[in-house]
Amino acid sequence: MTKEFWLNLPVKDIKKSRAFFEEAGFKFNPQYAGENSDCLMIGSKGVIVMLFEEPQFKGFTGAEVTDTGRSTEMLLSFDAESPGEVDEWAKKAEAAGGTVFGKPSSIQGWMYGCGFADIDGHRWNVLYMDMAKMQG
Repeated sequence: MTKEFWLNLPVKDIKKSRAFFEEAGFKFNPQYAGENSDCLMIGSKGVIVMLFEEPQFKGFTGAEVTDTGRSTEMLLSFDAESPGEVDEWAKKAEAAGGTVFGKPSSIQGWMYGCGFADIDGHRWNVLYMDMAKMQG
């Protein structure tokens, strides 16, 4: 039976990535940090997102790393507690050196979200959902 779920992302420079994610407001688990890796903890369930420098990541996968300047392999999404928190994530990500590719805005009348790319081009989606306004 599966006990935990985590994601692995390649990064060019672990020190620069640590600085970006820390400034953007992410939490770390230093227990899993290494010379060429680090561990983000996402959400109340502590989903693990491991960051590995590209040579180590390529060694795990046996494949080339996706060129995030030309394509997107996945969209990493997490929720926010309010529209204001979505706005804050966008500001922090941009201030830390990321790129906001989807400015904070209302979606379908019951969601509010934004999208940003980290310094390695991985795309993140922050979303507030007002379930009381959701139409079934």
